[in-house]
Amino acid sequence: MKNPQCASFPVVCLGGSALDLSAYGQLLADLPVDLGIAIVVIDDLKKDSSLFSEGLPHCTRMPTEVITDGLLLMPNHVYFLRNGHDLHVLDGKFLLKPKSKPVGWPDVITVFLRSLTEHWHGKLIAVILAGYDGDGAPALRGIKEAGGTTIAQKADTAEKPDMPLSAIASGYIDHILSIDDIAKAIVRISNAELYPTVLPA
Repeated sequence: MKNPQCASFPVVCLGGSALDLSAYGQLLADLPVDLGIAIVVIDDLKKDSSLFSEGLPHCTRMPTEVITDGLLLMPNHVYFLRNGHDLHVLDGKFLLKPKSKPVGWPDVITVFLRSLTEHWHGKLIAVILAGYDGDGAPALRGIKEAGGTTIAQKADTAEKPDMPLSAIASGYIDHILSIDDIAKAIVRISNAELYPTVLPA
């Protein structure tokens, strides 16, 4: 059950595991700084993913932060998850917990998306980018049932296509797009959520 007192701006999860900094950088550079969304970047590789939090902030003029336990989500911010924790959200704040799956292929993207469906009141946009295995795919049905939007990177544009292909195979992907078109879709979806068309009475 979603907390009705929770903040209601859109949250976009950019999830992958290929450490393709250029793709993430291009996405962030193409998003307006005043779009009114929070962007959460999750790289589920087992090795330290500090390259994201150190290499990507110069790609956007939005404030960027490494996620810490209890950090408040704010619109027009970009957040990076460092390796080593599962990520949850509750009452508008991030919660870090020990990984529930410390061995084998990670599922940190799946865990976070499922937490969003349970505890976030605003629009959800799940973007599955290049990566190994199928993290994120098991949570896409829940995103759809919560009224969210799901996007997968086109496999032929992905450095490692396993993750977007798994997402597409789930049957719960709304859009299959290139990096350029993903940014455009996020803008369009966010604007429709924040500024819905008012029909005449």
